[in-house]
Amino acid sequence: MSLVNTPLKPFAATAYKQGKFVDVTDADVKGKWAVFFFYPADFTFVCPTELEDLADIYPTLQGMGVEVYSVSTDTHFSHKAWHDTSPAIGKIDYYMLGDQNHSISNNFEILREGVGLADRGTFVVDPEGTIQLVEITPEGVGRNATELLRKIKALQYWVSHPGEVCPAKWEEGEKTLAPSLDLVGKI
Repeated sequence: MSLVNTPLKPFAATAYKQGKFVDVTDADVKGKWAVFFFYPADFTFVCPTELEDLADIYPTLQGMGVEVYSVSTDTHFSHKAWHDTSPAIGKIDYYMLGDQNHSISNNFEILREGVGLADRGTFVVDPEGTIQLVEITPEGVGRNATELLRKIKALQYWVSHPGEVCPAKWEEGEKTLAPSLDLVGKI
């Protein structure tokens, strides 16, 4: 069953963010757009490339009213150690949530059974706390932050422009579609 259009489930976790440990709950997420960016584990291979890529667009996302929460089943202590020792991870200013009890991973149905690690998954949550986008990739395939940015822009446009939809490869400022009987069979 898809998680799209389902509500964010309650959670509480400790995160590492900008040199501090901070508590985060589902209540902190509501009221703004949010990205939950799950990855298998700290001190690995593909994960730091993705997290660094996301760190590079984080200021742009913040400017769009989007907060980022990276999540793995490691502890917030492990996140700090990784942040302090990896040049790529050292660029991160967004929340790095520890999910050692697997509650967040289970909420998003992203935990690999019997392994204790999250799959590589991206979830975009709207300000009302509804999951609007789900993307899951296999462990060996990294994600592209620029494509995530494009999808968030499309989501925000679609939500704020009822009656319009964003076609494939839509970029900000490009033409949208207004679904109607007149368009059926003409695209």
